[in-house]
Amino acid sequence: MSLDSRKEIKNDEKRFSKQLIGKTVVSKTGKRFGEAGDIIFESRTGELIHLVLSNPTTYTEKLDLERSKEGQLLIPFSAVIAMGDFMVIAEEDII
Repeated sequence: MSLDSRKEIKNDEKRFSKQLIGKTVVSKTGKRFGEAGDIIFESRTGELIHLVLSNPTTYTEKLDLERSKEGQLLIPFSAVIAMGDFMVIAEEDII
């Protein structure tokens, strides 16, 4: 793979992640969780680890979700089942 090809892939990945930030996060049943504020990933492998919620709903605040050191609510990226106009998560995978 050429250096130009690798740069192009990295730029596509950055564009893709920027498209996710700000999307509304909802469960399969339509419960609103908040918005995608950031994405935590393993820099060595590129594996997506957590979705950081911004503007969490009162429903989400009551759940016993994992939190970052800064107290931000985290959703395991493995719980994301669809991405489009919304990010849809499997609520049963996080509770």
